[in-house]
Amino acid sequence: MKQNKLLLLDRDGVINHDPGDYTMSLGEFHINPGVLEQLAHWTNEDYSIAIITNQGGIAKGLYTLNDFLEIDAFMAAEFKTAGIAYLATYFCPHHESVSRCLCRKPRGGMIEKAMALHRGDYATSLMVGDKPRDVIAANEAGVRGMVIDVNQDLRTVKLPEIAR
Repeated sequence: MKQNKLLLLDRDGVINHDPGDYTMSLGEFHINPGVLEQLAHWTNEDYSIAIITNQGGIAKGLYTLNDFLEIDAFMAAEFKTAGIAYLATYFCPHHESVSRCLCRKPRGGMIEKAMALHRGDYATSLMVGDKPRDVIAANEAGVRGMVIDVNQDLRTVKLPEIAR
């Protein structure tokens, strides 16, 4: 059975502008410069894209699940228009200040789920995030991880050779 090269990306601060707290509505969601262009480029390098994101603001009552789903639908439509091989978004709606869970990064549950459902190849798949917890989650799931700067232009990101 063929395995797939998955590029797993954190959302806030990697895909969209992270203002420093929560992106709570579609009006606050702004895709970072270079994201669509670079994800299309990586799609042409045979990567399939999945988003792995903590959304603790849902548990805290700062925004609703429907607010999150509205943003996600918009993002998915933008990805489709740009020709990006987008698979799905995996999200954790929990926050440790409210309750405990097994999915919130730095745990690797969302990554493990994405890898299993999309037959990810552990040798060539990669998690890209803007916080150390993204790499910790990747490592826990058996995937290589890398940290980039918050709101970094993805066109400046060079993927490790192992993931090519």
